[in-house]
Amino acid sequence: MIEVVKETDNTYRFLLKSANGQAVFSSVPFANEEEITSVISELQPLIRKAGVFERKTDYEGKFLFNLKNSNGAAIGNSRLFDSEAGMENGIKNLKKQITELS
Repeated sequence: MIEVVKETDNTYRFLLKSANGQAVFSSVPFANEEEITSVISELQPLIRKAGVFERKTDYEGKFLFNLKNSNGAAIGNSRLFDSEAGMENGIKNLKKQITELS
């Protein structure tokens, strides 16, 4: 499920949520609804490209990933995972969820 949220500073961000409503991915802020709609429409072709997922570890040893567009700019980031395997599973699930967007 995808949810578009208007922030207090009049920017927009989207959240991809799991079936139980937990946010698993949060976008960076976008200036307007047209921009965010365009980015959302490009997600399906984007996830098929190599190198769009940037895997990272935070300062506490937790794992996360960023999704980048074709130009290398960040679109958003995942929640934190306790293990690398959990992060990889999160990427797999995000790909599946984006593929199922209609």
